[in-house]
Amino acid sequence: MKTLEIAGRQIGPGNPCYVIAEAGSNHNGSLDTAKELVDRAVEARADAIKFQAFKASQHYSKFTPNFTYLEEAGSDQTTFDLIRSLEIDREWHPELVEYCRQKGITFLSSPCDKDAVDQLAGLGMPAFKVASFDLPDLGLIRSIARYGRPIIMSTGLADFVDIQSAVRAAAEEGNDQVILLQCTSLYPAPPELSNLRAMDTMKRAFGGPVGYSDHTEGDHICLAAVALGASIVEKHFTLDRRMVGPDHSFAIEPQDLELMIRRIRDVESSFGDGMKDGPRPAEQEMFEKGRRSIHTTRDLRAGEVITHDALCVKRPGYGIAPRFIDSIVGLTLKKDLPADHWVRWDALK
Repeated sequence: MKTLEIAGRQIGPGNPCYVIAEAGSNHNGSLDTAKELVDRAVEARADAIKFQAFKASQHYSKFTPNFTYLEEAGSDQTTFDLIRSLEIDREWHPELVEYCRQKGITFLSSPCDKDAVDQLAGLGMPAFKVASFDLPDLGLIRSIARYGRPIIMSTGLADFVDIQSAVRAAAEEGNDQVILLQCTSLYPAPPELSNLRAMDTMKRAFGGPVGYSDHTEGDHICLAAVALGASIVEKHFTLDRRMVGPDHSFAIEPQDLELMIRRIRDVESSFGDGMKDGPRPAEQEMFEKGRRSIHTTRDLRAGEVITHDALCVKRPGYGIAPRFIDSIVGLTLKKDLPADHWVRWDALK
């Protein structure tokens, strides 16, 4: 299994999960809000913050029907008008990239047209993200792949052929630095449709790092993804879920983003080395005082031959391990032992 590098961070098995705080369009058209999102992502200790770069005129037909979930959320705008209202001002990009550099967090974006690809590449963005809806656009993927940087591909709605075609398009441009993210393209996504096992399917099929782009509410599915081997987790976040916009209601707020990342690090620390070689140093007291060992049932005298009825098994574990109880029957005591005391090898001959 190969690993990739994004801004000096190794991505792949054996490395900490790379956490992307997905700001998306939750800047609501304000550069100050975008910067505050950066600040909150830094405080939460995310590895990267990601925005989206699209233009409605190149992104959606003006005849696109409205999405049901947006109508149910109370939007009365057409899809085209809504998307136009969510565009990022591309003149912000240099300032945002520099702001992220100063704050010590990696700036990422999902460019949705070639102009955005070229601009972001020129600003030194270390990796590109392809949104699930854009995965079939092989021309876009080829434009991204030519820059030779890692490509994070979300695979919501995709079948095996879609994924294979996208990976092949990048490879034909000489770029095999692809990271595939499992994703469910619903907002919010129900946990039972998360299909986290698809990560392993893609890992075995394509041989690269995999991860999870999350649209569920809460952080528990992200934690499960990390436990199942996600090398990247991407999570939508917002300053306030009550803000107006399509992606706020299912996003998590800054304090919850921070808690999620802390929990991810806890999950990773729990993996261990897989060895079963006895107590860890921190467990030594419990090992000695809490485990069972062989004890006496009555007072025993030096020179007495041990019988079964003179022995029992109880805590603490200072004595001989219970599995040897049959082996010490018939041996002779070298010293007196009181009732209810553990029996050690040095008491026997």
